[in-house]
Amino acid sequence: MQAFYTDEFVLPLPQGHRFPMQKYRMLRDKVAQRLPEVDLAVPPPATDGQLALAHCPKYVARVVDGLLSADEQKAIGFPWSVAMVERSRRSVGATIAAVRSAMQHGASVNLAGGTHHAMHNSGAGFCVFNDLVVAARVFQTDSLAAGRGRQRLPQVLVIDLDVHQGDGTAAIASGDPSIFTFSMHGEQNFPFTKMTSDLDIALPSQTGDEDYLKALEKALASIAQQVQPQLVLYVAGLDVHQGDRLGRLNLSDEGIQVRDNMVLSWSAKRSLPVVAVMAGGYFQDLEHLTDLQLGVVARMAEYGAGLHASIIHQNSQLTGGNP
Repeated sequence: MQAFYTDEFVLPLPQGHRFPMQKYRMLRDKVAQRLPEVDLAVPPPATDGQLALAHCPKYVARVVDGLLSADEQKAIGFPWSVAMVERSRRSVGATIAAVRSAMQHGASVNLAGGTHHAMHNSGAGFCVFNDLVVAARVFQTDSLAAGRGRQRLPQVLVIDLDVHQGDGTAAIASGDPSIFTFSMHGEQNFPFTKMTSDLDIALPSQTGDEDYLKALEKALASIAQQVQPQLVLYVAGLDVHQGDRLGRLNLSDEGIQVRDNMVLSWSAKRSLPVVAVMAGGYFQDLEHLTDLQLGVVARMAEYGAGLHASIIHQNSQLTGGNP
């Protein structure tokens, strides 16, 4: 399995800024040391044309040219810089690259990504561009070009389990039946004005493993009756964990593992390629956070290996055992 990283493109932040930028390099180092089966790669940047699949071209130009207002920069949470633009492009590029890899290998990971608060013409909540919708639409255009969609857009399922609602994803994809958006998030958390996803589940503060997992099981059963996707984009936010200082939910380490396995089991039954993005995680203890993220990457690698082997077996049966 391939995993794509962007931590080499450092976003300069003021001293004392609350965003834990160092977590990305810590996670990459752990993947390199402990998961030799994962091939780490630097993604290309998303192009203006790719970004325009989800964003207003004038907004993209204002970001690139440094014309965001002070209020717009405050809403995003990052000061503008050339490095901020490059990192934002690479973060989207990583999800695009992960989608293309997953279509060949069954699974892939963006070690960053999950920038689900970015809207059509604005950014917010540490999100400049929406990697999920851009990558979904690049996948769809790739599929049409290759003839896989038979001139119909293949359907993409976004399973967003970050503690914050994927409001930007919901807003951009609103009215687009080819992207099904599911968000399960904290009811009392940012964004305080929610958008409408195809399926939303808002959880009360301090929700723990049992109630969380029951809600997820019910949601996945409902989704199965509504959509037949060709790709799953999984927003595997760790800010639902009890150790997160901003999350307000109460999942344990074991709860995170069961959550991931539920999503992957649901996807495996349908032989679906899955791309995971890391999204939120704001622990005081970054070693614990990145250990949990490493677990997500390991489960994705195992899923990809299993799905790839299953596809080879199915193809072998169809061809009478010939490769």
